[in-house]
Amino acid sequence: PTAAPLLSSMDIIEAESRRPPILGLWRHLLSHCSFAAIILAKNEAEQKHLLLVTCLKITSSHWLCKRIFISSVFVQLYEMNSRGLQIFYKSWLPENSKIKALVCFCHGYGDTCTFFFEGIARKLASSGFGVFAMDYPGFGLSDGLHGYIERFDSLVDDVIEHFSKVKENPEYQNLPSFLFGQSMGGAVALKVHFKQPHTWDGAILVAPMCKIADDVVPPWPLLNILICVAKVLPKQKLVPQKDLAEMAFKDLKKREQTSFNVIAYKDKPRLRTALELLRTTQEIECRLEEVSLPLLILHGEADVVTDPSVSKALYEKAKSPDKQLRLYKDAYHSLLEGESDEMIFKVLDDIVSWLDEHTAKKVTS
Repeated sequence: PTAAPLLSSMDIIEAESRRPPILGLWRHLLSHCSFAAIILAKNEAEQKHLLLVTCLKITSSHWLCKRIFISSVFVQLYEMNSRGLQIFYKSWLPENSKIKALVCFCHGYGDTCTFFFEGIARKLASSGFGVFAMDYPGFGLSDGLHGYIERFDSLVDDVIEHFSKVKENPEYQNLPSFLFGQSMGGAVALKVHFKQPHTWDGAILVAPMCKIADDVVPPWPLLNILICVAKVLPKQKLVPQKDLAEMAFKDLKKREQTSFNVIAYKDKPRLRTALELLRTTQEIECRLEEVSLPLLILHGEADVVTDPSVSKALYEKAKSPDKQLRLYKDAYHSLLEGESDEMIFKVLDDIVSWLDEHTAKKVTS
């Protein structure tokens, strides 16, 4: 029997009532997509996918969709991982040229490997790189309670498992491979490196979550209370949080478009998730000296979500002799999605140039 619909007309009305009326989010979504198709979808994943396709149409005004990067193709599929979870993953490949190197992307907190990342991946693929990404369990289109991280190390193991399968493909085995982590994905990438210190040829870290900014962490007395409550109610959404879109996106029009990413997690952080993120950043901050692979670190100087000073510390303390730090004046947290088009192009060009240089080095060696 077909599973019961997961969205009803009342759900849509209730959701709309919680959204800023000026955006008309759900009315806008439904004007681009068949409401019946969403309601009659066989399962949650199909509903999410229909909404995602609709949202991608809506965000066509964003530079990532306006800018057409030719000579790239993509594949999106599901696979069952060793923990029995259905993982959504995507890949973007050059269409008319050989792959120069593999770029394995780790997305940020609450985010997905689709939506804004589509344009970034196409740009990299059109520059000759094979780009691979997945939604972590509990995020995007993958299985799991939305926004819930029970153990950060388990999430990292899921990432290692998926990217190891990618690299085992005979077509890719002799190619250089690079980690590309954004925000929380930067922490994921560093943890992958700690577990696989000799497996990767370099890492690109965009506003890496090596430390959560003090303005984002709850005050010390409240934090202690939340730690105690988390032992009993780990999945509850009780952690106070400021508007991350407002803090991360400098460009107002791009900030508005974040509302259309309906598969992103935007609610208050779940207690266990928040504590795992805090614990992970504390661990990474103590292990910066262990980072040994070639590094490109990019951070906005006006970032109030992740602390730019820790990116500076990572650059100074990492034992890798091959490391670069790029700081962008007045830029916010979302360097590749929320800045002016000019700034986004500059950051992307810096990334592609670094990849080209380090791919050539690897091939020569």
